[in-house]
Amino acid sequence: MSVSKEVSKQKKILVIKLSGSVFDFKTTSKSLKEYAQVLLDINTKVQPVVVSGGGIIARHYVNLARSLGSDESSLDEMGIEISRLNAMLLSAALGDSVYPVIPSNLEEITIACQSGKIIVSGGLHPGQSTNATAALICEKIKADRFLNATDVDGIYDSDPKKNAKAKMFKEITIKKCLDLLNNESTQAGNYELMDIVAMKVIERSKIPTYVIKSDPNVIRNIIMKNRQSGTKITV
Repeated sequence: MSVSKEVSKQKKILVIKLSGSVFDFKTTSKSLKEYAQVLLDINTKVQPVVVSGGGIIARHYVNLARSLGSDESSLDEMGIEISRLNAMLLSAALGDSVYPVIPSNLEEITIACQSGKIIVSGGLHPGQSTNATAALICEKIKADRFLNATDVDGIYDSDPKKNAKAKMFKEITIKKCLDLLNNESTQAGNYELMDIVAMKVIERSKIPTYVIKSDPNVIRNIIMKNRQSGTKITV
């Protein structure tokens, strides 16, 4: 057995859904290197599997294509391709420490995990958000936990960007979370926080899940210093 496989077996696997807000028109090489350094740091304790969101760039393309008459399935495919481009960008910042191929399905993810390297993926299946993709990856590879790193610092009782008095939950049950999500849109490009498909996967597989701020220091402190942050989703 190779050393990398031995290391992979010793480490718990952590799935991180990285907000598409990390990849926008203002993204710099410096900001990507900061995320890469965090992944390198935490890789001493866990094996990270990162799912890159599509973000504003994906929404720009999807909305433009929708206005030109593209169907929702084609728009999903477009969003997946852009999330994979984002994954390629982050992989470039990780150098030799990253698995050299962007996986295109769950089986490839499973094989990649045997390498012991950091794995970076984008979307996989049309009709699924990258949140749902990350949850399915957790289920498939039996990940230790799922960090959904978003552009807000947890789950609120209303949109904190629109309501200054919105209150953040330290913990929230699946049922309560589903109640909050019932009005979410399922159109391509509209997945903001955690969609119903992702929640159902989390529920059935009892995946320990946390919604946190997509910030390098927050991610580092959770793993390296065992600090609590964001919202814990309880099954």
